[in-house]
Formats: sequence, C-alpha cells, structure tokens
Amino acid sequence: MSVNRVTTRTVPEEPGGVRTPLRGRDGELAFIEARLDALDRGEGGIIRVEGPAGIGRSRILAEAAAAARRRGTRVFEGVADPDERFAPLGPLLEGVLAGEEPLLGAQRLRDLTTTPGQRFWLLQELGDRLREAARRGPLFVVLDDLQWCDDLTLLTFHTLAAGLSSHPILWLVAVRAGSVPPGVRTTLDRIRQAGAHGLVLGALEDRAIARITEDVLGAPPDPDVLRLANRAEGFPQLLVELLGSLREEAVTIENGTARLLEGPPAPRQLPSVVRRLDQLSDEARELVRTAAAVGGTVTAALLAELLGRSSAALITAVRESLDADLLAESGDRLTFRHDLIREAVEAGLPLPLRQALSRQVAGLPPGRAPADVTEARGVAPGDAAEADRLRTEAAELAGTAPGTAAELSLKALELTAVDAPGRPRVIAETIPLLWQTGRAARARELGATALAAGGLEPEDEALIRLALARLAVQFDFSEAVRQARAGVALPGASRTVRGRLLAMLAVGLSMSGEHAAAEQVAAEAWETAAAVGDRTAEATLTTVRSAASFHRMDLAESFRQAERSAALADALGVSTSLWVPEALWYALLSNTTGRTTEALAVAEEGIRITREQGRTAATRMWLMTRTRILLEAGRLSDARAEAEAASPTTDDPGPGNLADVTLRYVMLRVALHTGDRKTAEAYAVEARRMRSDGAPVVRHFGTWMLALMADHEGRPDRAMAELDAVMTSPAADRPAYAGLIDPADAPVLVRMALRAGAHERAAQAVATAEKRAVLNPDLPFLAATAAHARGLLDNDLAPLVRAVRLYEDCPRPLARASALEDAGRKLATTRRPEAVPYFETALSLYARSGAERDVARVRRRLRAAGVRRRPSAAGLSETWTELTAAELRVVRLVARGLTNQQTAERLSLSPHTVSSHLRRAFTKLDITSRTELTRLVQRRDHGR
Repeated sequence: MSVNRVTTRTVPEEPGGVRTPLRGRDGELAFIEARLDALDRGEGGIIRVEGPAGIGRSRILAEAAAAARRRGTRVFEGVADPDERFAPLGPLLEGVLAGEEPLLGAQRLRDLTTTPGQRFWLLQELGDRLREAARRGPLFVVLDDLQWCDDLTLLTFHTLAAGLSSHPILWLVAVRAGSVPPGVRTTLDRIRQAGAHGLVLGALEDRAIARITEDVLGAPPDPDVLRLANRAEGFPQLLVELLGSLREEAVTIENGTARLLEGPPAPRQLPSVVRRLDQLSDEARELVRTAAAVGGTVTAALLAELLGRSSAALITAVRESLDADLLAESGDRLTFRHDLIREAVEAGLPLPLRQALSRQVAGLPPGRAPADVTEARGVAPGDAAEADRLRTEAAELAGTAPGTAAELSLKALELTAVDAPGRPRVIAETIPLLWQTGRAARARELGATALAAGGLEPEDEALIRLALARLAVQFDFSEAVRQARAGVALPGASRTVRGRLLAMLAVGLSMSGEHAAAEQVAAEAWETAAAVGDRTAEATLTTVRSAASFHRMDLAESFRQAERSAALADALGVSTSLWVPEALWYALLSNTTGRTTEALAVAEEGIRITREQGRTAATRMWLMTRTRILLEAGRLSDARAEAEAASPTTDDPGPGNLADVTLRYVMLRVALHTGDRKTAEAYAVEARRMRSDGAPVVRHFGTWMLALMADHEGRPDRAMAELDAVMTSPAADRPAYAGLIDPADAPVLVRMALRAGAHERAAQAVATAEKRAVLNPDLPFLAATAAHARGLLDNDLAPLVRAVRLYEDCPRPLARASALEDAGRKLATTRRPEAVPYFETALSLYARSGAERDVARVRRRLRAAGVRRRPSAAGLSETWTELTAAELRVVRLVARGLTNQQTAERLSLSPHTVSSHLRRAFTKLDITSRTELTRLVQRRDHGR
C-alpha cells in the first residue's frame, strides 16, 4: 500500500488531465466542513461515506482532505487495494507513517505488524502515537475503500476509533455500498453503534449532470448531448468517461453549444470498466464478456450452456464478477450494474465473436434464451406455501449452489411464523447450509436460540442437535460430542435421525482421540443405519472404521475403508454428507503413510471441487489439511503461507480444534525448521492452551509441540516431562504412534530421549516404529522411519544407511535429509571423508525445503568435516537471497503484471497463499507497493 494516492489512484483521471470542479455534492461537503469545524473545537468522530462504484466516494475524500489541509489540520491518507490485502494493516499503517508529517517510530510499528503474537502491543503503540500527535493538534485520518481492507486493519480501525474518541481525531472512511465481506460489515455495524455519521452518495441531479457535461466538453450541451449524458444515470465516473471518449470524435462546439456530429455515437470502451475487467481471473472475464454479448439479463444456466461448463463450475467466476461491481443479481438472473458497463464490455469484443455468440444464443432450444425477469410475487410472513416452495428449491440447489440454497432457506425461515410447527425443521435445514457457505457463527446462533427457546418436539430437537454437531466438528471436537450425545439421549426421535446422531457421535469421539469409545458407539450406529438402510450414515461410519484401523496400525484395512467411504460419499452426493468431506481423511491417511504426492493431489482436487461448488467450510477444511501435507512434502514456505491464509477468524465458533491440529502445529514446525524463534514462541503459547483442551487429540498435539519447543531450546529433560502426560493416558486413547503426530517423528523422539538419558523411552519408540513397519510391509516409508529410529538407538551405521536408501522412494525430503545427516554424523566420527556426501545431500534437501536452521547446522558439520568451500544451496537464488523459492516464484509473476488471482491459478495456489507470500516478500525486501516490486525485479533480473 502506498500513502497519499488519493489524487493518483482513487480519483479517476479526467479528460486531458484537467480536474473538473466537484458538482452536485454541496450538501455532503457542507456536512464535512461542519465536522471539521467541530474538530477545530476539539471534537473527534467518524464519518462513513458509502455508495456504489463510480459514484464519487474517493473524490469526496480527496476534497475533504484538501479542505482539512487548508485549515492547517494534520492529514493522514490511506487506501486499500483488492490485490494488496496481503500487507497486514497496510492501508492504515502507511497512511500514518508516510506522507509529509508521518508519526514517529515507523520502523517499530512495522516490526510489530510482522511479528506473531504482537497484535496487542501494536494496537497499544499505534494508539499511543496517535494520542500524542492529537495533543499537539487535531488529526484527520482518511481511509478509502474499506471493503478491501485486511482483518487487522479493520480491527485496528474500530478499536482505535473507539479508544481515542475523546481526542480531536476525525476519521473519514469510504466503503462500497452493497455486499461486503463479513468482517467489513461487522466493522460498519460497530462504528454505526458508536455514533458514526453516515453519508450515502446517490446519483447526481440533472443540474449537476449538465454542469459536469459543460466542464468536460467546454460548452453548454444541447438537448441531444444532454440526453446522451443522462445515460450515465448520475454516476460521475461513468459520465466523465463517456463524455471524454466522445469529446474528440463525436462532439463539436457550434455557436457556443456542444452538439453531436452525427447522431448517437456507437458504444465505446470506458477506462474504469477496462481496469475492472483486467483485474478478473480468466474465467470471470470470459463470463462477463459472454454476458455482455448476450445482452439484457441472463441466467447462470444460459451462461453455462454458452461456456460449455456446469452451472456449479461458474460459482467462483460469478462471485468474482459481482464483487467487481460489473454484474448484479436480479432475482434468479444476472444483469449488468449499468447499461454503459455492458456496452463498454461488448465494445471490447471483436465483431466476429459478438456475432458468433448471438447466433449461438439464437440457436438454443425455446425457453433457454434470456427473458425479462418476472415480477416478484408479493409474499408476507406466514405464507406457508411460499415457504415450502423455497425449501424445495433450496434442497434441489444444495448440491450445486449452496450459497443460493442458504439464502432461499433463510427466506423460507423469514416466512415461517415463530410459532409454526414446521419452523424447527426449517432451522435444522438452514444450519448446515449456512455453515457450509462460511457463516458458521450465524448457524450456531440460530440453533442455540432454537434450543434455548425450548418446547421442541424430540424429532425437531434431534435434527437441530445433529446440525450443530456437524457444524462443531470443524471448530470444537468436544462440542460436537456433546451435541450428538444430547441428541442420542432424546426419547422419541426416529431411528434414522438417531442413527445419524450416533454416526456423528462416533466421528466426534474419533476426531477427539477417544478411540475406544468411538468404536463402541460406531458398532451401535452400524446396527441402526443397517436397519433403516441409511447409506449416508454408512459413509460416515466407514470413515470411523478406517480411523480405528489406523489406530490399530492395520493400514491396509484403513486404506480400504477410507477408499470405500470416499466412494460412498461421492455416489450419494455432497449435499447428503454428514461429515464434509469424507475424502479428506483419505488425504490425511496417505500423507501420514508417506504417500505425500498422492495426498497433495487428492487435497488439491478437493479444494478445486469445493471451491467450484461454493462450499466455504469444506474448502477451508481442505486448505487446513493441505498445510500438513505441504509441511511433510518439505515445502515449508508454502505450508507457512497456506497456514497464515487459512487462519481462523474471530467469528469462528469454538476454539478451532481442526486449526489446532493443522495450522498451528504446522506454524510451529515451520518456525523450528527455519529458526524463527519469535513465531515458535508465539505458537508454543497456543500449544499450552491446547494441552488443556477437552479433546485428547488436541492435548496430544499441544504436548508434542511443547516437547519439540523444549528440545529446540536445549532442554531434553523438559521435553520428556511434557510427554509424560501423553504416555500416562489410557492406552486405548493414546496416539497410534506412542505420542507422535507422524511416523517420521519416531527418530525425532529417539534423538530427544537419548539426549535426556531416557533410554527406555527411546527403546519404546523404536519398538513401536518397528511393529508398525512389520504390520505394513508394503509401505517403505514406515520401514525407513523404523530403520532410522533403530540406527539412532543402537548408534549403528547400517540401519541409518538402510533408512537413507528406503527414503529415496518417498516424497519426504525433510525425513530423508534427517537420515542423511544422522548417517553422516555417524561416519564423521571415524571416516570423515565418507561423511561429506551425506552432509552435502542433506544440505541440498534442507535448502530446497527452506529449512534455514537445518541448513546452518549441516554447514557447521561440513566445516567440522574439513569442507571449507561454501556448499551450493540448491533451490535458492544468489540474486534473491532474502526470498524462498516459493516467494520468488510469486514475486516474478506479480512483477509481470499478474493479479493475485492470476498468479494463484498459474501456480496452483490459493489467492490467500499468494497474498501471504507477497506479504513476507514485501517485508523482507522493505518495499510497500507493486510498482517498487516491479522496478526491483527489473533491476535484479534484467539489470535495468
């Protein structure tokens, strides 16, 4: 983000580079002047400017900032950008730290934004600096395009605005009207409750349109020109761009009046529309251009037909087009925000393409072409027939368009009377749809309110508790168990619902780590599901069976059951799934047994499919799972970026147990491999919280994380003490790998135990690893971990060398590098020259993974072995020593002009992961904008 861009980016360039006067906003400017008068008297506050794209929000902000400067008020300006949300606190921080009079201590504040766990101190520090500045005179803080701000900027803004309300600080923020991200909507609600003044910008009146037309064309318009200007419908940006495109070729000045040369001109491309199109992904751009060629309103089904895709495959592109303010929803159809936008898009299409699309539309069967939207039927609360119709439509769309289904279900709920007998059923249907589309907090509130009201029939209460148990699986394993158990205990529920509750109880217990109880419940659930022929419950219970086999180390059976579960769920359809998605377990299982490449492919396919379907919850679960896989695959930078991008939000219900055993665990492991002590310490704090969680598996993860941290700090005795709690838990519920998270941790535990003098614990870990390998002879990765552990325990070179050989066929570079390092360490004691190739190969693997701490350690071993030259670090660039290979790939694509979305598509990453890589790259390179990045790439890569 850069500062003071209000006059260069947010205010559109006008014809000839001349700034025309601001017209038609006298009332708004008078209000702002009055608030500036109050600011001069020491009164602060907040002004919120809201309006659609192109209505002139940024121009109002620019004029307000200029007015404040004329008074001698100190002004800070920041602007958010959709492609630069990766810089935490970027818009606000750059606004107050750059410009003519920045706040003091800029570097200190920047450091705090990039240090995990320092959010509290950042808010304190920034608040203190603003408070101190306000004592010397009033401050005017301008923040444009709030809808593009990152979560930290939003949190900081409303926290500081509330905390500094007694100081002479006036905040002026602008936000796009209509649909905005949930975090932005929450922020707007909070500042509104705090007394923020609202300015809603509407269309300009006729007089203002005429004055702007005269300003741009240089003469008063005649009626024909004025009619043309009125096509902009009072949107200043469209008006100015339309007139500017006509001024040189289609308008003439005769006798002091602006006239058209030859009647109404043909549609032209408009700069703002071209910019918005360029920012879209290829799929969304293609969709918008196709819609423009069709004309009028258009259904998603027609667009899918023309583009040769399913309607579900268009979900992401449609959402992107809506967010870009190019398209809008009109009932069950899509239309352009403005006719001029549609014409501008169509004007950019080659004539042959327009003609071909027109012929294609004309050739569709009757009823498939676009038609006028029918007038919405008048409905009122209590209209049971309409509510039933909406519920039926929601059920039909749940599998392909869950977002639309959720809205229809909510509408049905609105139409259902509070005391209607069928209302609890509608609630039970709505909760999963809200959860699946990313509105878990609202879903939970809906269910909790219904339960608190009481008076529910057993079947209705059971259905609501089933929905809440499904929701809780992602966030709070213990809560999922509690809801399912309460539902099972209800007398009078149908066998089908009871069977599904038992299945969810088994899932919750299994995910919690209560394996013995999970198997016992699953047995009862199987009987119930079989009696009623419930294949949905069977799919879920098959996953539980697979997990039980995994716990018993029967991995062949575990894989067989996991494949069966995924196939069953796929055949039944995702909308009927109890635990979304069953295939996720198969990916985790593949990763844990060394089939990392297969696991990554499964995860990426899961992410792709759930994104196309608009299933936010499932996509997020897949993203969390992929962070674990990326860690084990040795892609540390990608794992860290993915973990940061998928981090839980403040609106998540529950502690985020799935995030505990994926994201937080990954962040600590990456920090230890890279030597990032501050991050490691921050996640060690999370591990201490996890150690007291109600779910055994979360406690086990937290304990192992703390043991790793203690060993990292050179306290192996403390590490062993941390693990004591795990090893004294009931045997049936201990982690399958003797307290470990992954088979490759067996050598880590042995090394840790030997350093602590706990030989018995080391021997126990070896025995478990060898038993696992013997029981699963078809998995060479398990044999490699067993040989590695045995070699460490016996201080024997032969098993270490065998482990190195076995690891060669496994896509686990960090595990292989560790075995190579241990073999080299053993050789170095007596046959130093033979150790060098082992160390150098280990170094190469560590370097390619971005494991900087491990790289430094192996380099020390090489120096001790007599290697004085600096070994090559494959995968790192000599020109870009600050960046990891993953960050460099992103940087070079962005410098070529690709958007975050386009870069993500090119690299098969999520846009959030691209943003995380860019944020780290910007921090490491000490730059704040894409312009600076492009110049740096040109200088370093091309010598320009």
